[in-house]
Amino acid sequence: MADPLYELLAPYFDNAESPPAPRDLQTSGYLTRLSTLSFADLTSTEPASLLQSAQSHLRNLQALSKRSHKAVISSSQHLSNLSALLPSLGSQAQALSQDVPALETAATKFAEKYDRSTENAVLDRRKRAALLSRNVDRISDVLDLPSLLSSTVAAAQNAGAGGSGAASSTTSYASALDLHAHIKRLKALYPQSDLIASIQTQSEDEMQNLATILITSLHSPSLKLAAAMRTIGLLRRVAPELGEDDFFISTPAALSTKSLNLSPNATNNDGALGSLLLICRLHTMHATLDALEPLRELADQETIQRQAPNGKANKQQTSNSTSLGTQSERYLKRYIEIFREQSFAILSMYKSIFPGNLPEPDPSTAEESHKPQQIHDPLLPLPSPVSSFTLHLVDMLEKTLREYLPNVGDESARESLLTQVLYCGSSLGRLGAEFGMVVALLEEDMAEEVDLAEDEEKEPEWVAVMKKHRVQASRLEVLARGVGTNRKTSMDVQSPSSALPA
Repeated sequence: MADPLYELLAPYFDNAESPPAPRDLQTSGYLTRLSTLSFADLTSTEPASLLQSAQSHLRNLQALSKRSHKAVISSSQHLSNLSALLPSLGSQAQALSQDVPALETAATKFAEKYDRSTENAVLDRRKRAALLSRNVDRISDVLDLPSLLSSTVAAAQNAGAGGSGAASSTTSYASALDLHAHIKRLKALYPQSDLIASIQTQSEDEMQNLATILITSLHSPSLKLAAAMRTIGLLRRVAPELGEDDFFISTPAALSTKSLNLSPNATNNDGALGSLLLICRLHTMHATLDALEPLRELADQETIQRQAPNGKANKQQTSNSTSLGTQSERYLKRYIEIFREQSFAILSMYKSIFPGNLPEPDPSTAEESHKPQQIHDPLLPLPSPVSSFTLHLVDMLEKTLREYLPNVGDESARESLLTQVLYCGSSLGRLGAEFGMVVALLEEDMAEEVDLAEDEEKEPEWVAVMKKHRVQASRLEVLARGVGTNRKTSMDVQSPSSALPA
């Protein structure tokens, strides 16, 4: 039905060149609707309905063109270029299809090259870089260890030099030792690391600096026993090689700390620390004695005057003068005072710090006392350093007395000086280093220089001095015993004549 109607209306189409298709859904629907209308509707209402629909579509088109004219224009332009883009797209698609095999081959080679299951230098380098990035904070802390150790050592040195207190310096020393121990642990954990090796080298340099600071502190004139013990303990940790004892063979014999027996069989089990302490304190003792240089120069002038060709005659002429040998007496008096104080402090400090390093008696001495003395084998263990040190101190004092005591012409002044020497010997005798008999060895020189041996029947001067010293020492001992027990003894009650010196 629709086809005849379509053929009937075809001559009346407005656009005859492109009429609507008869099979079109809208065309067939409209033709079906026309077939249902009456003739009156076709002549009256249908033209008005078509005009209204045309105007409605026109307004919709106008609104659409106003609202979407830019998109329409752009679509039109793209549509005009589509004829040129399609050939280009085809050629590019063809080139891509040709390059895909090469890309697949390169991807396969890349996957094989950077496969985690195989060794690869690039991957290892990237892994190390990633590991370094994750542990940058830890590495920064490790790199800061040498500077931290250096600042700790500097703080310890400043605390010791400024006298701010032993607690702060001890804390700084302990912190420095802890840091050094931590660096040594890192070296043990990572022996192949060049970084850790470099840090350990810097740490060893700082510990050498710390050891130098500690050794320098042993030269302090005001060094006390507690500070010395603390310094030696730190040196045992800072410089353990000083405490190593490869030379000496220590024996587990019971040592007595009541006396220092200068036996050649004594052993050393503290390495070089004992010798180091003695050398440092001896240096301080020499520095203190060097402060007497003005007095010594005056005493040297008297020595030159005495040794002049006419010095003995002048000395006999001025034997009654109180000014003869006054400068030598002043120098010797101050020298013996400093020597007594410093030597006793050094030996008592050594005895307290190294109680296991004291000389021990030879058990075979009592049994072989009747046998002739044998030559000491140089391959045997060396004696304790305090033995040679004590002998060196005595030699120092004896040399000074031999040089300047002959200048003193006043007998009472010489007796006072010799008594002072005996007290010094008694003081060191409490430490096992009695050298009071050295005054007897000076008798020969004094006889030659001061003419004390003119009367052969006269008692030697050193004998009288020792007798007086023994009497005074016994009285002091009795007095000290009486004060300690708070009671009198039979020696306290005596006649006034018995209290006079012999």
